[in-house]
This record gives sequence, C-alpha cells and structure tokens, in this order.
Amino acid sequence: MTGIDAVGRTPAEIIPVLFDENVLFADLVRDADPDLPVPTCPEWTMRKLGAHVGRGDRWAAAIVASRATGPVDTRTVADGKAPLPADEFGVWMRGGVAALAEAVESVGPDTPVWTFTGPKPAGWWLRRRLHEQTVHRADAAIAVGASFDIAPALAADGLSEWLDLLTARPGTGGPMLADGTTMHLHSHDADGLGSAGEWVVRPDGDRIGWSHGHEKSTVAVRGSAADLLLTILRRLDAGNPRVEVLGDRSVLDGFLGATPF
Repeated sequence: MTGIDAVGRTPAEIIPVLFDENVLFADLVRDADPDLPVPTCPEWTMRKLGAHVGRGDRWAAAIVASRATGPVDTRTVADGKAPLPADEFGVWMRGGVAALAEAVESVGPDTPVWTFTGPKPAGWWLRRRLHEQTVHRADAAIAVGASFDIAPALAADGLSEWLDLLTARPGTGGPMLADGTTMHLHSHDADGLGSAGEWVVRPDGDRIGWSHGHEKSTVAVRGSAADLLLTILRRLDAGNPRVEVLGDRSVLDGFLGATPF
C-alpha cells in the first residue's frame, strides 16, 4: 500500500500509508541526537521536529473528535508532550496517528470540521497529516545526512496537496505569481505518472489556481516527483542539478519567496 496516490482514496486506504510514513519519520528522529539542528526548519532541533509532528497528529485528532467549528489550542491537546526516553518515542508517535484514525472513524469521514483553510470533511485531515509526515521526514533525513526515498505517486500527491493549500492562502509579501505568468511543473519519473505528474500553476490575485496539464509556461521546472516536491517546499535548492529550470527563473524564485512554510 505504501506509495499510493492518496487522492480520492478512502480512509481505510490512506491510513496504512500514514502509519508507514509515521514509522519512517519516528525512526529517524529516535535514532538522532535530539539537539541536532534541522537546517530546513530554522531554529528547530530534531527533538522539536519530532514533537511538532506528534503533537500535530493529536491536534488534528482533537479537532475531528470534537467536531470543532473553530481552532483548537495546541496547548490543550492531551498527551501533546513528546517523551524524553528515546525508546518511548516511536510508541508516542504512533499514538497520535492512531488517535486521528479513530476520531475520523468515530465521527465519519464526511463530517465537516474546522481546518485552517475553512470547513472540510473530517477525512481531509488524514491526507494533510500524511503529507506533513512525508515533508518532515525529508527534513529529518536532510538533518542526519540520510537519503529521502518516497514513491513517485505519493510525492506527486504531496505536491498537489500543497498547491491545494496555496489556493486558499494569500502570498506572503505579495502575489505568488505575477499577472500574465504561469509555471509548469513536470515530473520525469521512469514509471510515469501520466497527467498526475504535471501541474500548471496560474495567478489568481494574491493566490493561485492550478490544474494538471501540459502547456508552454513562463517557467518550466522538471525533475522527479520527489525532487519537485522538495523544491516547491524549499527543501531542495532550485539550483540543484537534479532539477531543470527552463524559461524565466525569476518567476520560480518569486513563487518560492512568497510561499514560506
């Protein structure tokens, strides 16, 4: 089941992938120096990165379980503090995912609940937390100098999910894309993703719109789905030779500058 495209899948299909990613992330954090800095998350250590993800899963579970219609204070989340003994960390991490899965099953995946992009079905949180684990696993891998391996379909869905989030958020310090510009992202994975591996991003005021497709754009960015995901989420420098940038590079740079994590 690992590596499926999570779009349109049922909770029963997403949850095993979420647990897989949770374990991979937890193992990296557990075995690392807790005070090791995380370069891609400025001023964070591995301990803080692990606590952020584990508490975030419990926060999402609390939102769903309470059928919240407004924000929930993360400080009120039960069992939100990561244990210090390293051998207890993995169990604590899995507990957050289990709580979220149980909450979605209890209230029903279609029940509307609060999210930071407006009311969404409770099952929305499963996909959101799945991709929170994948990207922060990349952060942990970068910090310890490990490789980051992710199935192309899962990476592609992570990129689509991130673009979805940006459609609901204004850019920081200006529009993400200037009027009249477009950005084409194109994966070249050997197994092929079809239309799910291409994205055309357009300006929509201070936000964006996007669709799967292939068309000539102001800037084109080519690479594996994993490298495109890491580039668009600023975990991989856009000048890395694994990523090819064609056209007006300033459009990509402006987009990245206006979309901080």
